[in-house]
Amino acid sequence: MKWTVLLATLSTAALAVPAAAQQVDPIAAVEAEKERTSRVAREIWELAELGYLETRSSGLLVDELQQEGFAIRPGVAGIPTAFVAEWGEGGPVIGLLAEFDALPGINQSDSPTRDPIDGKIAGHACGHNLFGAGSLTAAIAIKNWLKATGTPGRVRLYGTPAEEGGSGKVYMARAGLFDDADFVIDWHPADQNSAASRMSLANRSGKFRFRGISAHAAGAPERGRSALDGVEAMNMMVNMMREHTSMDTRIHYVITEGGKAPNVVPDFAEAFYYVRHSDADEVRALWPRLEAAAKGAAMGTGTEVDWEIIHGNNPTLPVESLQLMMTEKLKQLPPVQYTPEELKWAASIRETLGEDAPALAEAALVQDYEVETGYGSTDVGDVSRAVPTVSVRTATWVPGTSAHSWQAVAASGHSYGAKGTQQAAKAMVLAAVELYTNPQLRETAKAEFIAARGEDYVYESLLGDRAPPLDYRR
Repeated sequence: MKWTVLLATLSTAALAVPAAAQQVDPIAAVEAEKERTSRVAREIWELAELGYLETRSSGLLVDELQQEGFAIRPGVAGIPTAFVAEWGEGGPVIGLLAEFDALPGINQSDSPTRDPIDGKIAGHACGHNLFGAGSLTAAIAIKNWLKATGTPGRVRLYGTPAEEGGSGKVYMARAGLFDDADFVIDWHPADQNSAASRMSLANRSGKFRFRGISAHAAGAPERGRSALDGVEAMNMMVNMMREHTSMDTRIHYVITEGGKAPNVVPDFAEAFYYVRHSDADEVRALWPRLEAAAKGAAMGTGTEVDWEIIHGNNPTLPVESLQLMMTEKLKQLPPVQYTPEELKWAASIRETLGEDAPALAEAALVQDYEVETGYGSTDVGDVSRAVPTVSVRTATWVPGTSAHSWQAVAASGHSYGAKGTQQAAKAMVLAAVELYTNPQLRETAKAEFIAARGEDYVYESLLGDRAPPLDYRR
């Protein structure tokens, strides 16, 4: 859909919006929730709970929603920390996604200089505390707008655990929890404001576990069979395999267990692998080559190996008419206003990002619409193949900040990040209002979605029929 066609569609819809709906300002509904946004974001940031272990973070969101009159379905899809919250009657049904898991192995205070917190094993380096709080705010603001205007429709907040390597949304999609939604709105923290049509990479991960025979490494080495040798042999073969894969392929791994003492031949070792590609079928084709490398490594080192698929995500399926609409909504918003103290804090962060870091003023810009391929992966991909999904990113981090960095942790716990979160909530609410009141856009977007997905589409996850790996972060 071209810009001129989209704007004509939005203009026509504005004439059809009921008078009551035109008189209620949805942005004011978001502004009324800014204290809650900041408080909830900070509480989840402090908790920094890992995937499928986010009991208190999930519970905090549920408590806030119950206070606002949402009906809650807890523990959906066999996941204790997943939930669905809904308010309203009739249709359309518009869902929002809320993440809240942290990343292991990184932590930071909200200081603008490197300041790890002693004893803390995780941090919100991808800003999922902001993600959850922003979606909560948007859901409540949409509820209040629906109530005030009498507009028919339901707003639904999906509490989606374990995005970081746990594929919580995939299990929820597999359970059919998105099948009766008309649209889903998604957002993510970032270092800029954008509603690009972004296609992510498909990925699958697995833990390869080698078992050998322990022995004294000096006194009786001939009796030992090193499980670590098996892991290292597999890693060597996979690294040679990289030369013979297509350009879009990404393979990465860590050794999660390799032994405890050099003088003990380790009888257990484990490698955790990710495989990514823009085409889900290519991931499926690459995976047996990893399995073959694991089998060969075990044969060559006299060990045994087994493996467990941990997570798998399909690529996102952008709907251009929705992304163009979201770009237009994002550009309607006044830029965030920062205090002198916040700007000073941000300037200190910028000094840690290198000389070529973007200017702080870029946090106020909205990127022009474009179609792009990102090299990350997300379980939003499976949601976007179940229901038309529109996404937005806002500047919650200092321009130039990378996700999964200590700078992202710091901003995600600071008022700087909370203000960017409010901006995301405003964009999501404006998009929701447009979808509730614009039947022509709904029809166009659904037709585009069906055409992009294919008339004969049958959903297939990259996880098979396995149950959620609720212990993968323990």
